[in-house]
Amino acid sequence: MTGTLATRLGLTLAPDPRRVIVKLFVPGEDAAVAHTRAHDLVDRIADLDADETEILLRRTLGDFGDRHRDLAGTFQHHYELVRHRVARTRQLSPTARLLVGAYFSHEYAVEAAALCNPSMVAHPDQSELRPGQLRVAVSLRQIGEGHLSSIGFASVVLGPGSHLAVQGRSGPLVTGRPGHVQHRRDLLAAGLREEGWDNEVCATVLAALPEHYDEADFERVLAALPPDLLYRSTTPDTLEQLRRTAAASYAVAFPADTLLHERVLWPATAAESNGMEDARFVKFVDDAGVPTYRATYTAYDGRRIAPRTVISEDLRHFRIDPMRGPGARNKGIALFPRAVHGRHLALCRSDGETIGLTALADDNAWRAPVPLHGPRRSWELIQVGNCGSPIETEAGWLVLTHGVGPMRRYAIGALLLDLHRPEQVIAELPGALLAPDDTEREGYVPNVVYSCGALLHGDLLWLPYGASDARVGFATVPLATLVEVMVRGRSS
Repeated sequence: MTGTLATRLGLTLAPDPRRVIVKLFVPGEDAAVAHTRAHDLVDRIADLDADETEILLRRTLGDFGDRHRDLAGTFQHHYELVRHRVARTRQLSPTARLLVGAYFSHEYAVEAAALCNPSMVAHPDQSELRPGQLRVAVSLRQIGEGHLSSIGFASVVLGPGSHLAVQGRSGPLVTGRPGHVQHRRDLLAAGLREEGWDNEVCATVLAALPEHYDEADFERVLAALPPDLLYRSTTPDTLEQLRRTAAASYAVAFPADTLLHERVLWPATAAESNGMEDARFVKFVDDAGVPTYRATYTAYDGRRIAPRTVISEDLRHFRIDPMRGPGARNKGIALFPRAVHGRHLALCRSDGETIGLTALADDNAWRAPVPLHGPRRSWELIQVGNCGSPIETEAGWLVLTHGVGPMRRYAIGALLLDLHRPEQVIAELPGALLAPDDTEREGYVPNVVYSCGALLHGDLLWLPYGASDARVGFATVPLATLVEVMVRGRSS
């Protein structure tokens, strides 16, 4: 295993601790005294005189205001979340309310611990470029305190030739606002079926819901349950499960004047409360030629993982849905960029160690996968998986892979799948395309190079990759050279 086929470009993205968001902070919330501490804090703030309250708020807004959008609005929002802790006899001035919100807020550096696992797609904005250039959107797994992952972005210009330039990443970050979402009944049914919830309450709710429904429709159907179902002893647990399953789908939108690198997809449900990991973005083109951005990522709640899909037309409005079925039971799912003979396909690793191919069934569940490639070479004997969505070439579907070898060392390889029958592996790179060199061994997770998606531009394959989760690097390889050195014949 040499890992010398790809050429590193020498430019890297490093974690930037200045990239911060504002989060709700409740003193002592992890301890039994949270109630007492929070109430006492509000009382102490209320006891400040008006002049000191004004000075404190003005100083806080002056110190932090240029680091965030509408910081006063955030303080007001946080006050509304904790106002139940204000004694009813207290009459707080508008200034004091904002100051309460300030004390119940803190900054969180979204990528202070690590920055890694990028994917790359064509950017929605291709203006002001020279011939031979392509602007791309790079998604990033950014990790902060507590190993909490979120999805961030960078804008990069490729070309001409092998030149690469990262555009600035300064400016206040925005986590977006919840948007209206039309839920899908088939996704709700698939989720209930997968979790083993098959009872009269679930059946009645599903029968009453339209094919697409919103939260108001959902609550109306729940409220209309017949009394003989509503008062069964198991119904409260069923209703909780129904709400939890439905909540897995949501939408988020960012202001029109935000730049891509200022947007952060931040955990919004209990299932992803400990992180949104390893987003694999791809530009999907439907049968009518209409493109959308799609992605998969892994939601993590601290105990369980759950795959999710993202759909966006502009990388400003995002819709998130769960993935269901036996083909979606592990990490590392990557969508094909188009349907293949009417089938929506994805790469997966449902057994934890083998790259498989799964198809979306009519009931919106991903079918049991067909094995494509298992661990068999020395540098991948622990497990193999994909490094992003397949890339369509004249030679076949190019699949970048990752393999794990001795000392849990990750390296990147490649496969070719037949264009018309992706179940068939037609060629394999016998060694590694990229492996950690001496400058990439140390980091948050040592001895790892890992990518969530490359693309073609010109005659080059452009590969963004995480280096030991400490930084993001970029490499290129001529597509013709890569295909030429791949060994023909089925992998097993």
